[in-house]
Amino acid sequence: MYAPALHTFRQGLSETGYVEGRNVAIEFRWANGKNDLLSALAKDLVRRQVNVIVAPGSTPAALAAKAATATIPIVFQVGIDPVAAGLVTSLARPGGNVTGVTNINTELASKRLELLRELVPKATIAALLVNPTSPEITKAVSSDLESTARTLGLELHIVQASTDSDFDTVFATLAQRRVGALVIAPDAFFISRGQVLGALTARHGMPAITQFREFAAAGGLMSYGGSFTEPVRQVGIYTGRILKGEKPADLPVQQPMKVELVINLKTAKALGVTVPQSVQNRADEVIE
Repeated sequence: MYAPALHTFRQGLSETGYVEGRNVAIEFRWANGKNDLLSALAKDLVRRQVNVIVAPGSTPAALAAKAATATIPIVFQVGIDPVAAGLVTSLARPGGNVTGVTNINTELASKRLELLRELVPKATIAALLVNPTSPEITKAVSSDLESTARTLGLELHIVQASTDSDFDTVFATLAQRRVGALVIAPDAFFISRGQVLGALTARHGMPAITQFREFAAAGGLMSYGGSFTEPVRQVGIYTGRILKGEKPADLPVQQPMKVELVINLKTAKALGVTVPQSVQNRADEVIE
């Protein structure tokens, strides 16, 4: 899942004249979805006195980096409002040592539930899958979906997972509560498990939606969200510009606005879900 993003990050770096192994070195730190490790990883990078800390695709990683240093430049990619999360003072003037890209995926959570309702109009009970170790994302998405669910006349349940072993319990709970539609929060752990979750929702007959295409390609009903890789290219560009001497405080937070809807018609047929032609016409990609 992250290989294309790393390629795109290196591409962004190269656009500013930096090539790994030639004139820049990259030290990787992986939490593998375990957010409790992020603080120690960030502090380790600070001790090593790196020139820039990059936190792509993870709000908890960006917050851990910000907590670890007020001097080393940080470039993030998050799906949440970075001002509300406390990462920057404003989008236009970030201030401090932090800037980056937000792909607005958290803000699209309500739209995902609305899209699901179009495809499964008879559903009366919906669920939101969140990662309890990402409290900022959980709070933002839960609040939005609770409001949208009330408007749509849906009962909404919140289910949680932060490890692979939690998924069996999640799907057992969904079946027990007779959930008819599932929204998966835009969390780094779920992103890294996009293909697994796509296959699981298909196997359990659960109409579901999240943000990235990989989920729909793996058997999930549909995805709706901003690109995963393009914001990382911008992160690479910003990283290169900072290495050249620019300050994070002077680099506005970028907001790529391209949003893609992908529908898996094969999964829809297996679930007995009819996809209206009007929805198909709005899709950027239809998987058959």
